[in-house]
Amino acid sequence: MEILSAATMLFLIMDPLGNLPIVLSILKHIDPKRRRIVLIRELIFALIILMLFLFAGQSILNFLHVQPETLSISGGIILFIIAIKMIFPSAGSITGLAAGEEPFIVPMAIPMIAGPSVIAALILLSTQNPDNMLELSLSVLLAWGVTFFILMFNGFFLRILGERGLKAIERLMGLLLVMLSTQMFLDGVKSYMS
Repeated sequence: MEILSAATMLFLIMDPLGNLPIVLSILKHIDPKRRRIVLIRELIFALIILMLFLFAGQSILNFLHVQPETLSISGGIILFIIAIKMIFPSAGSITGLAAGEEPFIVPMAIPMIAGPSVIAALILLSTQNPDNMLELSLSVLLAWGVTFFILMFNGFFLRILGERGLKAIERLMGLLLVMLSTQMFLDGVKSYMS
C-alpha cells in the first residue's frame, strides 16, 4: 500500500473535521492559555498509541491466535459501521467529562484520534505489509500531522467551514470510508476463500 493511500485511509478514520465540534466542546471549559497544551499532550499520546499498535500488531494477532483474514473482515465491518455513523450522525455526544475537567488520554487521545477502528486498521496494515514498516510509519505520521494541524487551528476551520460545512465534509468522508471498508471486507473474504 502506498504511503499516501494508507495515510488517506487513516486520516479518514481519524476524522478530525468530524471530531472538531466535540474537541471544541471538551476544551471550552478549560482556561484558554491551557487549551493548546492539553491539545498537544493528547495528540502526542494518540501518536504514541498509534505507533505502539503499528509495531506490536503482528505480536497481538499471534498472541490472540487471530488470522489476518479475520482482522480484515472484522476491520471492514467496524469501519463500515463508523462510516454509516459519519453519514447519519446521532444527536448528542457524551464525552464523559464533567464541565471544566481536563481530558487525560480519554476521550481525546482514545477513542477520538486513536480509536478502535484506527487501531484495527494499523494492525491489519502491519500484518499485510510487514516489510514496509517505514512506509507505514510515515503514513501514520502524515495522517497524524494533518490531524494535528486541523485540531491545532480549530478556530480557523470552524470559521471557514462553519457547522454545516463541517457536517457536510464529515458525511463526504463517511462515503469514502464506506468504499474503503467494503474493499477491506472483500479483501478479507477473498483471502479466506483462496
